Amino acid sequence: MHRIKGYHAHIYFDASTLEQARAMCEEAALLFGVTQGRVHQRPVGPHPDWSCQLAFGPELITVMLPWLALNRHGLVVFLHPETGHDLLDHTDHAIWMGAIRPLNLSIF
Repeated sequence: MHRIKGYHAHIYFDASTLEQARAMCEEAALLFGVTQGRVHQRPVGPHPDWSCQLAFGPELITVMLPWLALNRHGLVVFLHPETGHDLLDHTDHAIWMGAIRPLNLSIF
């Protein structure tokens, strides 16, 4: 079994939902002390859409999972653990809220 060192929640958005995503990520950072990454207005890494990353420790999953589900308001959220096995973390271990988007897995 893999040990979960943390989680990344990637909030996907486009030009029409940019401000909604930015506000959501900023609110999560303020409420829970999670680390907010840059708001990327282009695809980055394996992500097919514009995104912002929220990083947090495993102790916050029971708070963050329901908060993300209830506050995404139509945005797609891609949530995955950090175990050190990037391919598995982004596939078998992943949790999608909203439409499942095709990741660029060739980087792993």
